[in-house]
This record gives sequence, structure tokens and C-alpha cells, in this order.
Amino acid sequence: MNRIQLKRPNILRMALASSGSMDQEGPEETFLFRALKIAAVVVLYWFISITMVFLNNYLLDNQDLDAPLFVTFYQCLVTVGLCWAMQLLSNLCPKVIDFPSVKFNLKTSREVLPLSIVFISMITFNNLCLKYVGVAFYTVGRSLSTVFNVLLSYVILKQTTSFKAILCCGIILGGFWLGVDQEGVAGSLSWSGVFFGVLASACVSLNAIYTKKVMPAVDGNIWKLSFYNNINACVLFLPLILIFGELGHLANFSRIGDLKFWGMMTLGGVFGFAIGYVTGLQIKFTSPLTHNVSGTAKACAQTVIAVVYYSTTKSMLWWTSNLMVLSGSSAYTWVKSLEMKKVQVPQDTAKDKLLPGEKTNIGV
Repeated sequence: MNRIQLKRPNILRMALASSGSMDQEGPEETFLFRALKIAAVVVLYWFISITMVFLNNYLLDNQDLDAPLFVTFYQCLVTVGLCWAMQLLSNLCPKVIDFPSVKFNLKTSREVLPLSIVFISMITFNNLCLKYVGVAFYTVGRSLSTVFNVLLSYVILKQTTSFKAILCCGIILGGFWLGVDQEGVAGSLSWSGVFFGVLASACVSLNAIYTKKVMPAVDGNIWKLSFYNNINACVLFLPLILIFGELGHLANFSRIGDLKFWGMMTLGGVFGFAIGYVTGLQIKFTSPLTHNVSGTAKACAQTVIAVVYYSTTKSMLWWTSNLMVLSGSSAYTWVKSLEMKKVQVPQDTAKDKLLPGEKTNIGV
């Protein structure tokens, strides 16, 4: 039997011919439909993310109830309940809702526990930063996550960073210090808020590192991780609420039986659950790089909305600090994406050489 050896140009020609015939079936409709889906996902991400920040600020800025740990605990409790509800709906309507089985396992819970400690620190410091600095300064106050990513990656993972990426971090640091200075000039600086913002940024970076380590324990499923994380968080928050005396604040709270208050608290938990879903959705329909760019643009829009909504006046240097932080973050994302492409190119070239009919020293 004679074998016809297909050369690489012939393979490419066949692939292009087949793809060309497929594209003739209505590329304009496909492109339009995809563009509308991407736009809808991005708008949904912006809406949920911005609304969640303003809603949390409303709950945490309540003068009658000084209990940020309880607010965060309740939101974690709502997330656990929603995981159970989504699992039930997935069993009832498997074709409509796809959600993994989330049966509790004590061994898995113990394996996730180190991440859960970092997780509760992250969301607690995050909410405390929002409570003390407000929405307008929130972007700058919590802007050092990228800087801590570089620092902790070197300390924990022994990963070095390029000069260009470090330069981007320098721009972010400059914007952070300028923003702190301008808040001080305006008389609205909260050192407590800045302190909690720095801690929140460090915990965000640690959370990303520990998430990678813990993922195998939950079969690489982000929803299982969220389920165990929030169950552990609920348990860990209980002694903290007692230690910091928040039960007394709750007992003296005049609106403890107000359905509107509990409705807003529950809504905050729902949005906290939803942000995880829409984040994954945006990455799925776009890319991690586009998601980061969208997040940066969202932070800019969020700052402008907060300044307009609360009718505050900011100086040009204050706006410059925000611009430096957002520009530095965007530049860092762009630099890292270019570096990742450079790493992938040699690997792809090596794979191309392993076509049938070509020699290789790699054993099968």
C-alpha cells in the first residue's frame, strides 16, 4: 500500500480551505452575536462589581451598627446557602444549570483551612478599608495588590520579575503615596483605612498563591473551593465576633428586626456570590488580559461615580494619583502578557517539529 505523506504546507492549505468554507455560512451574524454576548457579559460584570462596592459601603458605614465582622460573616453564610441552592437547582434542571456537587467533607475542609484563614483576612481587611476610606479613595487605598504579587512571588515562590514590570510597580507606588498625600491635604485621610488597605492588598496576593496550592484538593473546581472557603470562614468568624464584642453591638442595634436591613444584608451576600460567577464568565468570553483591562476601566468608572454621587471635590493631583495607579496596573498586565507570550512561543515551535514523518529524540 502506498502512503501519501502530507507535508506541512498541504496540511495548512487544507485547514484554511475548510475554515474558509465554514466562514461563508454567515460570519457577520456570528461576529455580531459574539460581540453582543461579550458586551452583555462586561456590562453585567461592571454592574455587579460596582453595585457590590456601593452596597458594602452602605452596610459598613452604618453609624448605628459597628460590626464589620458580623456583616462579612453573614455574607459568607449567604454564599454557603446559595451554593446549596444552586446544587439543588442543578439536580432539578441539569440542562439549564450546571453546578458541581458540594457535599461537605471534613478532610477537604482541613486541606482548604490555610487558604480560608487568608481568605477571611482578605475580605475583612477589604471591608474595613472600604468602611474607613469610602468608595472614591478605595481604588487607590487598595492598589498595592500588584506590588505584593511581585514581592511575595519572589519571597515564597522564588520567582523573579522583569525590570519593566518592576517599573510599573514603581508607578503604582508613586500613585499610592500621592493619593495618600492628597487625602491628607483635603483633610479626609484615614490612616486606619490606609493600613487596612495595605493589609487587604497583601492578603489578595497571598490568596492567589494559596489558591493555586489548594486547587487539587477540590478537583480544580472554583465553586467547590468557594463552598469550603465560606464554610470555614463562617466557623472562624464566630470566635472573632465574640472576641471583638460585636454581639453587644448587635444586641443594642435598633433595627435588628427590620426586614429592610436584613434584605440589604442578604443582597450583599448575593452580590458577593455573583461576582465570582461573572468574573469567571468574563474571563471565559474574553481572556484574562481583557478581564484585567476591564477591571481597571471599571475601577476608574467606579471612582468617578463615587465622586459625583457623594458630591465631593477633588484636586488635580488627587485625580493624577488615580491615573497613575490605573495606568501602572494596566501597564503591568500588558508587560506580563507579553512575557507570557514569549515563553509560549518556543514551546509551540517545539510542538510543531513533532509532526509525523519528522525525527525526534523524545521517547514515546
